[in-house]
Amino acid sequence: MELLASLLVGKPQNILAVAAVFLFGYIVQRSLNIGSNRHPRSFLVVAASWAVYAVWEWVVVLRTPEANIRVDLLLIWPVILIVTIWFSVRAFK
Repeated sequence: MELLASLLVGKPQNILAVAAVFLFGYIVQRSLNIGSNRHPRSFLVVAASWAVYAVWEWVVVLRTPEANIRVDLLLIWPVILIVTIWFSVRAFK
């Protein structure tokens, strides 16, 4: 958990990089048109959720750079985790 916090908290550029990876996955799956049952837009949902989180983190860094107790992450991280897992599985199903 410390590793995750050190990579993501206060670093919106790292969060945007994760969003870019999922956006790249969307582009690849869409361009290859892999299977008719697959849902390439699922990667787009995941990329959008990570991008929204990056914007939120950027706002927090700008508005309260001294914030060392981040209660908002108790809600954000589980939601991001669930969205990422759910829609990634759905993209390959």
